[in-house]
This record gives sequence, structure tokens and C-alpha cells, in this order.
Amino acid sequence: MTVNGRSRRTIVVDGVPLPDVLDETMIRCVVHGFYDEIRRDELLGPIFHDRIEPSDWPRHLAKMCDFWSATLLRTSRYDGRPLPPHLAISGLGEAHFRRWLKLFRATVRRICPPEVAALFMDRALRIAHSFRLAVAFNRGETTMGIEPIVEKDL
Repeated sequence: MTVNGRSRRTIVVDGVPLPDVLDETMIRCVVHGFYDEIRRDELLGPIFHDRIEPSDWPRHLAKMCDFWSATLLRTSRYDGRPLPPHLAISGLGEAHFRRWLKLFRATVRRICPPEVAALFMDRALRIAHSFRLAVAFNRGETTMGIEPIVEKDL
């Protein structure tokens, strides 16, 4: 590892080398900043407060740092299945995903340079679409009309 928390190998995502500024420290800042916003949010906060005990937040945050590290830095630290907990939330819907994306966008724009914020948002938009499809399918609903949420519509 180097001083900034990344190995010296070049990481390529979607055919483009990752900016050197994207490292574990930035991921930690994004994750912690984002979940600070989530916990204060009137729509999303109650969902998390009902499912994560105060003493479990450090473990949850560490797991989310591992997830984003694996997603963007191609580390192998994340070992989990993020979808099942979301499928267990009754009433999870479009408004929740849109709010999640809006808060995430505000966080990455505040913390990251534009090219890194765009990488985070690209992944977040893909994840949200995948989860929306899975939630509908799990509920026996049609997925035919579920279009991806695009950033300009947030």
C-alpha cells in the first residue's frame, strides 16, 4: 500500500484508470458522511434506526467501507450479500431509492472531486436500479416498466 491507501497497481473501471485521489480515506469519508445524512433524514432515518442498533453502527459503517472499497478499488474486503436485507424492508419503494440517491449525490459532490463523484454516482445508480428490479420481482410485481433512475432526474 502507498501512503494514500491504494496499491501501486493501476485500477481500471469501465476502461478508465481510477484517479489517484480515490483511496480508502476518501471512501471512508464518503461512507461516514453519507450515513450521517441518512441517520438524520426523515424518510430514511427511521428505516435504519429500526434495523441497526446504536452499538452496531461501527460494524455497519466498516462493512459499507469494505463494500465501496471492493466496488471501486477492486479490493476483496467485502464479503456479503447486500440485497437480502433490502428485500426484507416492507414498503421500500421509489421514494426511498430517490432519496438515497439524492443524499448520496450530495455527499459525493461535497467530498470528492467531480470525476470521483461521477464514479461513485455511476455505481450508485446501477445498484439502485438493480435493487429496484429485485424488490419488484421479489414482490411478484412486473419489472417491465422500471426504468433506471438517471442523475439529471434527481
